[in-house]
Amino acid sequence: MNIFIGNLSYNVTEGDLRQAFEAFGQVASATVIKDKLSGRSKGFGFVEMPEQAEAQSAIAALNGQAFKGRTITVNEARARADNRRGRDRGGEGDRRGGGHRRGRGRY
Repeated sequence: MNIFIGNLSYNVTEGDLRQAFEAFGQVASATVIKDKLSGRSKGFGFVEMPEQAEAQSAIAALNGQAFKGRTITVNEARARADNRRGRDRGGEGDRRGGGHRRGRGRY
């Protein structure tokens, strides 16, 4: 089961996540999502646990608990909706138009 962890402290590492969830069972992977340009944590991550019962136990125990100075949100991850620009409008793209004027009154 893929588990979403939100409101993470920016200094939480993947090792920290793995250690917290291993208390409830086997952890296949632990990932802290980072900004591509700065490399800084975005404040959320994911943990993959192969056993459903262990994952549910971890969710129940850790949701709403303090972790590294912040109260975290823990729940089953949902499939990501792809809502990048244009895709949620049938691929129409930007609607600003292309007319450009040079100066006032002239076209």
